[in-house]
Amino acid sequence: MTIAEFARIAAAALIGLAPAAFAGSGFAERAEVRAFIAEMHEKHGFAADRLLRLFRRLEPQPRAVRAITPPAEATARSWIAYRARFVEPKRIAGGRRFWQVHQDALAAARERYGVPEEIVVAVIGVETLYGRDVGRFPTLATLATLAFDYPPRASLFRGELEALLLLSREAGRDPLGYRGSYAGALGLPQFLPSSIRNWAVDFDGDGHINLEASTKDAIGSVANFLHGHGWEPDGPVMLPATIAGEEASSLVEAGIVPRLTPAEMAAFGVAGDADAPQLPCALIDLPSPAAPTEYRLGYRNFYVLTRYNRSSFYAAAVYELARELRFSMHKAE
Repeated sequence: MTIAEFARIAAAALIGLAPAAFAGSGFAERAEVRAFIAEMHEKHGFAADRLLRLFRRLEPQPRAVRAITPPAEATARSWIAYRARFVEPKRIAGGRRFWQVHQDALAAARERYGVPEEIVVAVIGVETLYGRDVGRFPTLATLATLAFDYPPRASLFRGELEALLLLSREAGRDPLGYRGSYAGALGLPQFLPSSIRNWAVDFDGDGHINLEASTKDAIGSVANFLHGHGWEPDGPVMLPATIAGEEASSLVEAGIVPRLTPAEMAAFGVAGDADAPQLPCALIDLPSPAAPTEYRLGYRNFYVLTRYNRSSFYAAAVYELARELRFSMHKAE
């Protein structure tokens, strides 16, 4: 595909139109798809003729491109609005029920991986409302569409398309049978195929990993993902902070990797709780239009949450939902 064709497809997506490539006879006749099939044959031993037949059955998913494309005009980020979507009564009540039903699996995951129950429940709550909204997009066709018709992230989705084909072969599943989000994420925890291959576990002990049908597998897999990315058992996640003066902006700009202790941040005009752990943290800003920006100290475990979704808003919402869930469970005792 030429640069001009890439630009045309991107422009069409940005204005909400299906790219012209969607109107053709299908993926299998396209040169870049055939090159991908040849690579899968050479690299992984897939039968090229079988993959060709498989791609001929795929219907492009322009809805996925429209859903994943950022708005042409960026809107101001709002922590207040984002938080309200996830830290709200329905998700708290649902999380409490989920915790009560699956308390044994959650306790077992904490024992094995060191991740507390409320964090695992909150991740699943934010991702899929405890399994109620896992997505109905055909995953193979969706990943193929994003891999070959969404240039801004084509490399990522080409890798996920490769991972899905490997995953289906390893699991003995029909690759056409997967259903998930518009970004190709699957199951209760919304793992991409590469994350399933790297981090998913058979936590119910039935010999298979199934993040769509096994809540135990989903619970263990979320905990294993966070553990594998460096979760510190009993470590702090996030604490409130205030700033005085302009020097603190340099700490925000430095990013979310924990580097300085709260005492070291004090030299930049940052103040945290008096009993804040003197461990490396980052200064996190949570802005909202027409409201004062909120600040947090983000410790190592906050950073680990951003490995699940690389957004400070996401990590902060997971933590605050987890805190509400823990409080709700204590109240119910």
